[in-house]
Amino acid sequence: MSDAALCTTGAFPGPTRSAEPTAVRRGPLLITALWAAAGGAAICLAPLAAVWRMSWPYGLLFLALGATQLGTGAAALARPAPRRLLLAATAALVVVTFWALTRLAGVLPGPDPWMPGNSVIGFTDYVCAALEGIAAAGLAGAAVLRRRPRRRARRAMAAVAIAPLTLVVLLGSFLGVAAAGDGLAGAGLPADAAKPSNLPAGRRSTVEYCRPDGVPLAMDLYMPSTAARTGRPMPVALYVHGGGTILGDRKTTGLGAALANHEGALFTPLRHRLNARGFVVASIDYRMPPGAPWPASIQDAKCAVRFLRAHAVALGIDAGRIGAWGSSGGGQLASLLGLAGPGAGFDAGQYLDESSAVQAVVDMFGPADLNDFDDAPPFIRLCLAIGVGDSAGTRRAMSPDTYVSAGAPPFLVLHGDRDEDVFPRHSFGLVARLRAAGVPATLIEVHGTGHTLDTPGQTPSPRQLTDTVTAFFVNALG
Repeated sequence: MSDAALCTTGAFPGPTRSAEPTAVRRGPLLITALWAAAGGAAICLAPLAAVWRMSWPYGLLFLALGATQLGTGAAALARPAPRRLLLAATAALVVVTFWALTRLAGVLPGPDPWMPGNSVIGFTDYVCAALEGIAAAGLAGAAVLRRRPRRRARRAMAAVAIAPLTLVVLLGSFLGVAAAGDGLAGAGLPADAAKPSNLPAGRRSTVEYCRPDGVPLAMDLYMPSTAARTGRPMPVALYVHGGGTILGDRKTTGLGAALANHEGALFTPLRHRLNARGFVVASIDYRMPPGAPWPASIQDAKCAVRFLRAHAVALGIDAGRIGAWGSSGGGQLASLLGLAGPGAGFDAGQYLDESSAVQAVVDMFGPADLNDFDDAPPFIRLCLAIGVGDSAGTRRAMSPDTYVSAGAPPFLVLHGDRDEDVFPRHSFGLVARLRAAGVPATLIEVHGTGHTLDTPGQTPSPRQLTDTVTAFFVNALG
């Protein structure tokens, strides 16, 4: 029999092709990993416009990273072959490596490309890196494990076991995308930012007030109407938003506004009242930890004051009449503006020939001693751990109590008697120290409210407090 016949009859096995790689079952591990990859990609893409305006090379890189992630993830979902999964895992690992080089090693040039995405939550980039790490590990694991025969009961047990991770990935993705893009409407400085001159009366204008390390920071300026102006240079009330040191932004709508709790700081009614009395009201974004570690936030707030003085003539304001107010973490920063002088070392960046001192401070339930939070609720301690860390020295440097001395401007301190986030003892202690140093200080304990000043039925009422704060600024700044 010929060799050909033998091959035809199957006596001798002919050459065979290697089998195609076994496809991976679309189980809970793979789906969770792909969702994590999609979430990380979306966080890269959401602030793309803001990143592009800050640095177009980084904008191109973010676009490439996000598009590559989505493309490899879609290919892996359509046909989950091991090679495709490993390619998608590699794409996720590239994002993690880029994040580590910029955030942890700091070896790449230019401004921090993650900062626009951190304008609402100071650790959005950490969320992105965590999602990408989960994606890389999950996709690689799915590729290596491949398909293995399992009984239905075992598959159900695997799905239950991975459910907590799936929930974390879903929450992290939704929160990260909303924060990075601030509702997909763009984060940080808008493209149509105004110049600090000839701003229209009775309207809000957004300007860039400082650019620390190449990162543009936004300030909203609410100008009084023409009828409210006296013809003299106008006083200024600078508002510093709260949010547990790591949350919030200057905007009045969106996720950042909700996290900053502007209502609790009476921002809208105070802005209207102050504008009606001829005040310019300024509201700022500032860099937040852990993306921008301390003392970035107070450096930015001080730079905002120097900006106002440097552009006093163009803005029509009186450089000698600037007050500050804020709530919670914003109250802490406002107090530091009044207490921490040049010797504290917080003046850095632009306009250093101008003073960063303010002439009046309204502190709304702000912490006075960052080392006094051992009995605070778990969420508050978590925010401090993320944004501040455990260093007693750093917490002391962030505490207004540390800088109380004679010569500070007058203070008005307001605190709810039911506040369990920042206990009232912070404000009582700060006012006692201010008075002992000879600083004019008024304390108002608001009954029937917690970590806010807009609770129905509280006494004094929100309207009465608005009147009190307005009168304080008018009396202190003239």
